[in-house]
Amino acid sequence: MKLREIISLYRIVFAAMLFSLSVGGQLLFAQDDPTNYRSSVDDQDLEYWLQNMVWYHQYNLDEIKAATGLEKSAIQSALKKFNITAENRPKRKAGDSLIVLPYPGGRHPRIGFMEGAVRPQQETKVSLFAPWNNSDYFVVDVPEAIWSNLGLTYLAHTHVDTIWTKQGIDMKPLEWERHSDGTFEMHRTLPNGIAFGTTVEPRKDSVLMKMWLKNGTDKILTDMRVQNCVMLKGAPDFAQLTNENKIIESPYAACKSEDGKRWVITAWDPVHRPWGNAKCPCLHSDPKFPDAKPGETKHLVGWFSFYEGEDIHAEFKRIEATGWRKK
Repeated sequence: MKLREIISLYRIVFAAMLFSLSVGGQLLFAQDDPTNYRSSVDDQDLEYWLQNMVWYHQYNLDEIKAATGLEKSAIQSALKKFNITAENRPKRKAGDSLIVLPYPGGRHPRIGFMEGAVRPQQETKVSLFAPWNNSDYFVVDVPEAIWSNLGLTYLAHTHVDTIWTKQGIDMKPLEWERHSDGTFEMHRTLPNGIAFGTTVEPRKDSVLMKMWLKNGTDKILTDMRVQNCVMLKGAPDFAQLTNENKIIESPYAACKSEDGKRWVITAWDPVHRPWGNAKCPCLHSDPKFPDAKPGETKHLVGWFSFYEGEDIHAEFKRIEATGWRKK
């Protein structure tokens, strides 16, 4: 068989593989495994998630099915029962806090490098909605990953082995705790006694985030680097596959819209590495916990905000003057 014929055969086989992995013209990857959904515990919970998906994330029926595991007929019946339509979404009032909601899954939060985030888990992800329209949002993964002297200690998706997957130990799915004041909390205890948690607090013009980690082992923990990811797919004007639209001024990492007039800003303290990933695309200000002796708890604080203007460096100074790092 000639080389040209071999190449042609491979192309045919590859095309057939892609066709077999597609549904409704959309390519399905391993991270879109239909079993990677969360069932609602009752009608009230289902209503909350349907409002989240239809009103704010603007999901279609296929995406709702992927997120909930429900058949389309059941989804349509529930939407009618709860009177949830895209048109009756509540309007954000002047002076209200920024809209922050748990990310519902069912739609991959990345555009590219999705093989680096297979089966993304929703329990660490929140969506932060832009104040300038009803569609732009940014998915923040807090934490996406935690490293320590023990190795990769936690990962919020499947990509490479953690110290637990190497032992055949799976993490139990969790949910964000939703509080009446608008804050969200999550916490997890790992098999070796290490515990960590995150609080997300929406405010009128910013979102304050806090993380803690308790050393529940009998030995000191060191090199506790955290990867916190701001994924840009949900805001098309920010989602170019490049780092040319990003400004890094430690601890601040910012991404600008195509017209250069709007910005999204994140920062963490104490910071370890601010950077951008053009492949996803995403934005990072990755922090690092101080070393922790057995029984000690260490803390981090994070910032997220939107800015409309052209002097991003002046905005960094304004944010710094708020004293957010001390909170």
